[in-house]
Amino acid sequence: MNLGIPRRIPIPGEAFAPLRALRGAAPWPVKPVRGLFQNLAEGLAAAARFASPGDCVKSGRAGRSRAAIGDLIDVTAIPASIDDMLALLAGADYVADRSLATVLFLSLKMGRPLFLEGEAGVGKTEIAKVLAASLGRELIRLQCYEGLDIASAVYEWNYASQMMAIRLAEASGQTDRERLEHDVFSERYLVKRALLRALEPAPGGPPVLLIDELDRTDEAFEAFLLEVLSDFQVTIPELGTIRAASPPIVILTSNRTREIHDALKRRCLYHWIDYPDATRELAILRAKAPRTPQRLSAEIVAFVQRLRKEDLFKQPGVAETLDWAAALTELDAVALDPEHVSDTLGVLLKYQDDIARMQSGVAHAILEDVKAQMRLASHA
Repeated sequence: MNLGIPRRIPIPGEAFAPLRALRGAAPWPVKPVRGLFQNLAEGLAAAARFASPGDCVKSGRAGRSRAAIGDLIDVTAIPASIDDMLALLAGADYVADRSLATVLFLSLKMGRPLFLEGEAGVGKTEIAKVLAASLGRELIRLQCYEGLDIASAVYEWNYASQMMAIRLAEASGQTDRERLEHDVFSERYLVKRALLRALEPAPGGPPVLLIDELDRTDEAFEAFLLEVLSDFQVTIPELGTIRAASPPIVILTSNRTREIHDALKRRCLYHWIDYPDATRELAILRAKAPRTPQRLSAEIVAFVQRLRKEDLFKQPGVAETLDWAAALTELDAVALDPEHVSDTLGVLLKYQDDIARMQSGVAHAILEDVKAQMRLASHA
């Protein structure tokens, strides 16, 4: 397992001068001693990297508390208030309302998973990415799909390496079956997946675990998640129960293609993320696509807001709004016109029936309505 420890730590040659003096003129075997010091230095580096800030162990005058070692690690503190949470999100160009900032703040303070539901493309996944980046934590993402099982989500054994170890043991004449079984079912042969990795200690603090699009899985996987989300532990029959020393920050998302079981929801805080209103969507667009001209940004938001009132198979989300703005900017558009709207509907809508309906004259009518409203607003 790679602990993130450098393979070599430079040790100055003058550090060995006192040792040479002890032997006088006799040649001193510097290389073995250098290797000994190298191992010692690597061990100290590992201790410093994985020291827990809450522990305090001293060893005489030369000892140093683990809390002091932990202070060397740059970990961004969890926001102390809802306003701080809003500022943290805004610093990452995520425009959130106060209700979302409140539930995020409570999730972090209470150590509870946060379950986010909403239509596709409204920014549920982005929240986990913003939290990980802003708090300086690792983001571990479990992308859900139909048929997801424990082997893909938690762990599996490296069967090829285990078989090779068994064959080598047989070839060497090893006959102790219990020892062989203990060896092949050790962490050396364990392939850790997202959920198990999220329970391991990390030098920068507990990671952010994103369980994305949970509604794509089946109820059997939901039932397994109950143990993970209630006790932050998983059970491996060959190794026992593995618990997280510090629970990860857990974000679950669902597009609500099916209902999630109440037993799972009870273990989480819940928040519904809806399509933003025009004011907030315009702020999102200006934060995420600053190259888009001001007039074009306002017309895009007004068009999309009006489009969502139509009877469509799939309404465009914020992600599609941003993609459309980027596409129109690449086309050097400074304002919406019928030709640009007709040619780029495939960026905004993802189903042919919706596109055909818009091209039948509905998009042109919406555009004329948006232009009229913009003219009235400019004269007001």
